[in-house]
Amino acid sequence: MASAQVILKEKIEGLGAEADVVKVRAGYARNFLIPQGKAYEATKANLRHVNALKVARTRREAEELLAFQELATRISKLKPRFTLATGQGGKAFGSVTSMDIHKELENQGIVIDRHAIELEKPVKKSGKSEIAIRLHPQVAATLTIVVEAGEEATVDDSTEA
Repeated sequence: MASAQVILKEKIEGLGAEADVVKVRAGYARNFLIPQGKAYEATKANLRHVNALKVARTRREAEELLAFQELATRISKLKPRFTLATGQGGKAFGSVTSMDIHKELENQGIVIDRHAIELEKPVKKSGKSEIAIRLHPQVAATLTIVVEAGEEATVDDSTEA
């Protein structure tokens, strides 16, 4: 099978990051990467420009890291409150899930990927809980949520005919 070397212009999941020289199948390079503007052909002239691409990549990654660190600081300062209805004996109905936390963060003006919230299982108990949020491979934030017991839910056993 024929292969070709290309220089990536942008990050491509599962292949590499900007300015990486990678070996791919010739058809993939010829029919997709190069026409879409995602890669250059790895000629001697283009290989000389790799250093400029690496400098741009380093600068962009540093800016992203700084932005994620600032976002982590903002998230750590928040203490969102959630209320769960409880039944007899204090048993909670429902739970606080990663979707609930994501919606609350969006209401606070913080937009993150919902999958960044590392919640092992939904929170079903009242009190404080610390939730890890992985914003970047090098940046994680800890969000403290407060779950309060709400009004007792009543079950109506009477039936009307």
